[in-house]
This record gives sequence, structure tokens and C-alpha cells, in this order.
Amino acid sequence: MADPDKATFEIGIIGAGEMGLLYAHQFRAAGWQRVNVCDLPSRFEELRSKLTGTGINVLEDGYAVSRRSDYIIYSVEAANLDKVVQEYGRATKVGAIVAGQTSVKAPEITAFEKWLPQDVHVVTVHSLHGPNINPKGQPLVVIRHRCPDDAKYQHALAVLGTLQSNMVYLTATEHDRITADTQAVTHLAFISMGTAWMTQKQYPWENETYTGGLENVKVNMALRIYGNKWHVYAGLAILNPHARRQIKQYVQSVSELYKLMIANEREAFRHRIHKAKAFVFDGTIQARKPILLNDQVMDKFSLGNIPRELRKPNSHLSLLAMVDCWYHMGINPFDHLICQTPPFRLWLGIVEYCFRNTEILEESIEAALSDKETHIEDLSFYSATMGWAQCILLGTFDGYEKRFNATAEFFAPRLNEAKRNSTEMIRMITQKTQTSQD
Repeated sequence: MADPDKATFEIGIIGAGEMGLLYAHQFRAAGWQRVNVCDLPSRFEELRSKLTGTGINVLEDGYAVSRRSDYIIYSVEAANLDKVVQEYGRATKVGAIVAGQTSVKAPEITAFEKWLPQDVHVVTVHSLHGPNINPKGQPLVVIRHRCPDDAKYQHALAVLGTLQSNMVYLTATEHDRITADTQAVTHLAFISMGTAWMTQKQYPWENETYTGGLENVKVNMALRIYGNKWHVYAGLAILNPHARRQIKQYVQSVSELYKLMIANEREAFRHRIHKAKAFVFDGTIQARKPILLNDQVMDKFSLGNIPRELRKPNSHLSLLAMVDCWYHMGINPFDHLICQTPPFRLWLGIVEYCFRNTEILEESIEAALSDKETHIEDLSFYSATMGWAQCILLGTFDGYEKRFNATAEFFAPRLNEAKRNSTEMIRMITQKTQTSQD
């Protein structure tokens, strides 16, 4: 089957946020001559001025994009997608292909089925990276939901292929289950870390407990989340039908482990941690090279100036509970690396580093059981986790936004630096992975 003509085939993007513009520039650079974008009508002049000279066509609204484009990508927040598709879906060109970029597909597919004409195809996507990461070599989920015409499907693949991503072919249900398994718990852990530090009015890089290579990664990755838009994480947590079970179990794991800590139930605590470790990390996984780079390399990413020799051990309760959660749900995160995001690979690397380094793991267990200062620190994390989980399980986008932005504001002076650090970490990890595969 012939690929579509790059000179005449029109690509439309509704929503000119960071990801929408990343796609637009990527498609244009790959030689597609007709790339159409729009945003809110009130942003038309601003967007047209911003994209002057790029060769990207800025149109007035989603009607204009939908009427003329052959492959239309909705690049809007998951919480707003239904409303936007309701508004513009009926204008979709006959025989066009439609996709969405949201990180949770159940509500997206519902919106497409509800509002798009029946003579429209649906081949939707999810790029498993943010707008500051080059799509080349990154996972790109492709979901052939409603596309009986093989020629149309090949047209969609031809367009997406110019991103040079590694395509992963899933159903919408498979996508949501895997993203919930890999991201729901890690997001909750790291946003709770940030809120715990904020409620203590404490910058972690000024605390001896958060000094050292492993801690540098934790701090930078937590702040990386808070340097992004709140809706990126809220949609997955609140709208993904598979995420609720993971969130409930993570809260239970944090709660039960913390109770064992303060009760000094040494044997029960140690048994539980090692049982979870055996499920996730032991066996054939031992033969695999660790994800994370060595501690000395990670040292250079500190946001503070506390010498390594002053480092104080801590429990890493957030990481211990993550593995305990995976164990109790029967999830092995390494089974889902096919759908990994670059941050998830680092998050998983942090957990792996803690559990596969015997010295660090034993130090963490001992701190959890014996150090009263650690108990005080972890009380803040426990409380933050309970608060975030309640907000998510109630489905309150407004509450999520307020909690998120309050924490982000506290860390605002260091968010850009943390973003640069974490981006460099991701680059190093990606480079290491590619080298090991060559």
C-alpha cells in the first residue's frame, strides 16, 4: 500500500500546548507540507505570531482543522477531551483518521464513540515521554480502535512513523492497565514526597537525610513532576479505571509498614520487605544489568551543598511501600518496560537501586525500625500520601490542582534546575540503555 503524499495529505492538531507543538514541529521537519494547528480561538493571533516562518498552518479553531485534515490529533487535557470532541467532532472530514494524545484511553475512546461520525476512523496514540524529550527511540503506543480499512491504518502508521519512535501496539484496555500498573503508584509516591517536604517547610537538599546519589535522584524527580502541568498527572490518576486499585493498595502498604515501624515489629517488618523484594527483584532478574548509574555519578546532581560524609540514613518508606504494593497486587514492573516512560525508567531504577544494594536496603530497614527522627519524617510522608489518595479517589480535579500548585509554588525557585538535572539523568540512562543493546 502506498504511503500518503506528504505534499497533499493534511495533518491536524487540535490543541497547541507543549506536546501538540512538539508533534507539529516534528511532522513539519519530516517533510509533511500541510500541518494544521489550532488552540483556543482567543489564542489565534498569539499562536500565529509564534509560528510565523515555521511552515505550520495556524487555523482559527477545531472546526477549521477538522473539516480539512486527513489525520486529526486531539492534544488536549484528558479532563477536557469530551467537551472538545463534542464541539468539533461533528465537523470531522469524511473518511479522516482521528487520534488523541491523552495518557488514559477509556474516557478518550468513550468520547470518540459518542461524538465522532461513524464514517471516521480511530487510530489513537500515546507518546510515553514529555515535550522536552526527543521522540526518536521512545515508546509510542498505537491503538487501532476503529479502522477496518487497512489503507487508512497504513496512512496513520506512515504519519506516526516519521516521529521515529518505537511503536507498541495495544488495545485501549491494555494501555490503561499497563500505565496504571507502572505510573499510578510512582506518581503518588513522588507527589507525596513533595507535599511532605512542603508541609514541613523543609527543602530536602538542606537536610542531611536527603544527601547522596540515590536521594539526589529522588529529589530531582519529585521536583520534575512539580515543574510540569498538574493535569498531566491528574488525568491518569483520576480517570484511569485501573488506577484506583493501585492507589488504594499503595496507601495500605504505606500505612501498614508505618505501623510496623513505630511498633518496632522488627521481624514482621523485615519479613514483609524481603518477601516483596524476592517477588520483584530475585530470580532471573538478578542477571540483568541494573537500570541506575552508580552512586558517584548521581552525586553530581545534588541541589544542595551538604557533604556526603554528613549523610544520615532514612527508611525510604516511599520506595519500600512501592515494592510492597507491587507484591500484593502481583505486578512485576519489569514486565511493562515495553511501555516505559523515561521518568518511569528512572523511578524504577531508584527502587531497584535501593533493593538490590544490600547495604542500602539493610540501612533503610534499620532506620525504619530504630530511628525516631525517621519516624517523624515519615509521619509527614504518611499524612501526605493519605491526603493525596483521598483527593484522587474522590475524583476532585479542583482539589488536585490546588494541592499540586501549592506544593509547586513552595519549590518554584529550584524547579528549573531540578528539571535540567532530571533531563540529564534521563539522557544518561537512555544512552546507557541504547549502548547495552548495541
